[in-house]
Amino acid sequence: MSIIFTFEINHNLKAPFFNVIGISYKNANTSVRGMFSLSLDQSKNLIKESLQAGIDNLVVNSTCNRVEIYSSTLDFNLLTELLCKHSNGTVKEFKKFGYIFKGEEAVNHIFKVGTGLDSQILGDFEIIAQLNNSFLRSKKLNAVNPSFERLFNMIKHASKRIKNETKISSGATSVSYAAVRYILDNISDLTSKRILLFGTGKIGRNTCENLVKHTSNKHITLINRSEEKAKLIAGKFEVLVKNISDLNNQISKTDILIVATAGNKPTILSEMVSKSKSLTILDLSVPKNVDEKLGSFKNVDLLDLDYLSMLTNKTLENRKKFIPKAEKIIKEITEDYYLWVETRKFAPTVNALKLKLKKIQENKINILKKKASSFDDANVNEVSEHLIQKITNQIANHLRDSDDFEEELESIKTIFQLNHNDY
Repeated sequence: MSIIFTFEINHNLKAPFFNVIGISYKNANTSVRGMFSLSLDQSKNLIKESLQAGIDNLVVNSTCNRVEIYSSTLDFNLLTELLCKHSNGTVKEFKKFGYIFKGEEAVNHIFKVGTGLDSQILGDFEIIAQLNNSFLRSKKLNAVNPSFERLFNMIKHASKRIKNETKISSGATSVSYAAVRYILDNISDLTSKRILLFGTGKIGRNTCENLVKHTSNKHITLINRSEEKAKLIAGKFEVLVKNISDLNNQISKTDILIVATAGNKPTILSEMVSKSKSLTILDLSVPKNVDEKLGSFKNVDLLDLDYLSMLTNKTLENRKKFIPKAEKIIKEITEDYYLWVETRKFAPTVNALKLKLKKIQENKINILKKKASSFDDANVNEVSEHLIQKITNQIANHLRDSDDFEEELESIKTIFQLNHNDY
């Protein structure tokens, strides 16, 4: 069932230059998304090249379910070319499966992404940490401005409020849990089965934790390219570790193989698996790291990330009930962001006006003090400060609500004779 999100936006508030290009689970399967996935180094190189090309505002977010570039540029051809250059994707494939959002639509989109409303599993709050890390990476490379920083901070704020004020993240429906849920629901005599987990990245670690927590299985083995990393996790969960050189041997002994590696090509090949022994394989990798030929083996039950993510359950249905409340929170914070953007446009002028009025105030008080020795400047200062604040607040509110913002801003500069020296 598709979920439709609607937001009421005050169109007097102009959306900032914020745009998105991307590809996601909504219109691209795991294989296609894998073509466009970016490693940490690829993301950094894309950002550096974008800076050289004159794009000074850019964040790259690559996860298992989406690859998106957030930028203030309107040169979408350049962004697409950069994405394809630093990934294995092509411009032709992007035009077929990708999308572009501009202005308000782009702002609404990233709020839904950052709060888990656009996630493949509704309410997935892992995305906000990924989004924040992506932003910090760009910030470290001097690739974002204050407007972007404000936007990403407000997305974090929206995510926190939705998590605290709704139950949209209640229950466990992560990919790692979905894999374990499938095993629990479909494998009989589970406690006697041998389980091999290949790959100990974030998904691998979470899967291991869920296996230990929910299956009561005492025959879990970990294999990772870095045996030391596997041993760290094994120590925490009290499971067995084997060297990667023993992978083929361990596969021949196992009943359930979970693959959570991060290879650019399959790490589990068809020749590594027997055609006679029954085996359940769950591929949690993007791109797919299990040879798809194994799906044709009669004795092999092969499931990928897309299948696991489509598993519906009561938890997911219950989460949908909290969408309206989450939308309301997003609407409030989104409009706060637009107000902040508009305020930034006239804040320098209002501050310059305030400084000019303060100079008039100071000069007048000095004149009055010279005329009367008993002059109480504290009281006069308090009254005049109040008037200055009243005047500047009134002007700021008027500008914020104005339909002819630019024209009225120029009028205020002319009336009060504000020039560049006043800023």
